[in-house]
Amino acid sequence: MRLIANARMYAVDAATAATWTALFARIAQMAGVPLTVIPHAAPAPLEDLWRRADLGLAFICGYPFARGGFPVRLVAAPVPASGDGRPLYASHLVVRADSDIATLADSFGRRLGWTVAHSQSGFNALRTHLLPHWQARGPLYAKSIGPLLTPRRVIDALLADEIDIGPLDSYFHDLLRAAEPQTAARLRIVETTALRPMPLLVASDGVGEAVVARLRAVLLAAHQDEEAGAILARLRLSGFAAVEPQGYRVLVEEADAADAAGYLLPG
Repeated sequence: MRLIANARMYAVDAATAATWTALFARIAQMAGVPLTVIPHAAPAPLEDLWRRADLGLAFICGYPFARGGFPVRLVAAPVPASGDGRPLYASHLVVRADSDIATLADSFGRRLGWTVAHSQSGFNALRTHLLPHWQARGPLYAKSIGPLLTPRRVIDALLADEIDIGPLDSYFHDLLRAAEPQTAARLRIVETTALRPMPLLVASDGVGEAVVARLRAVLLAAHQDEEAGAILARLRLSGFAAVEPQGYRVLVEEADAADAAGYLLPG
């Protein structure tokens, strides 16, 4: 069975998607594991991708990974070059650069956007961050607009004045600043959520342990390879790290806490 690879979650634009393809090609070559990159572009559900039996390397958000229900096994997690050397990220709460919203409290009573309920950065991190404010004040926003599905749609909705504030995956923001500085300049960060485990690369459960081990070993050493290291730099990554499934349980615990409080939708 030929295995597939996919980085739709972080394919900020066509050039970045091509860079991910180049990285997967180099990893496949080094590991001796052929990989065919497929786009699986939005609005195709990511859940359909995660249920495939031929995943070699594909990104999955940490929350659905930790919640379970998808037949995948962990390979490795990326380490953003903008961070502290750990495979962590956050969600930026962003507004238009020319917005009169200066603080999070200024956004209350306006229009809030979100991506999709299985997303950590676009939904659950947002709920966790807003929960204390909601518990203190009740409903925070005049409108809660979603599912917008992707970080790109959050950006588009902001710039089209369809929403006033929304969540943006901090690593997606790193890539946006590199690929489209003019777009990034039209956004402004108001607050940032707590750091949480990065989305991770997974393989299908049915992929043999020896194949997964080769892919993992190559990813963990990729920063030491001249060609792969140069590609990682273009992707604003310092490398990949080994992670454990239990490290992602916090994402489920926080989502469950919001559910138990009755805060089912950000708003």
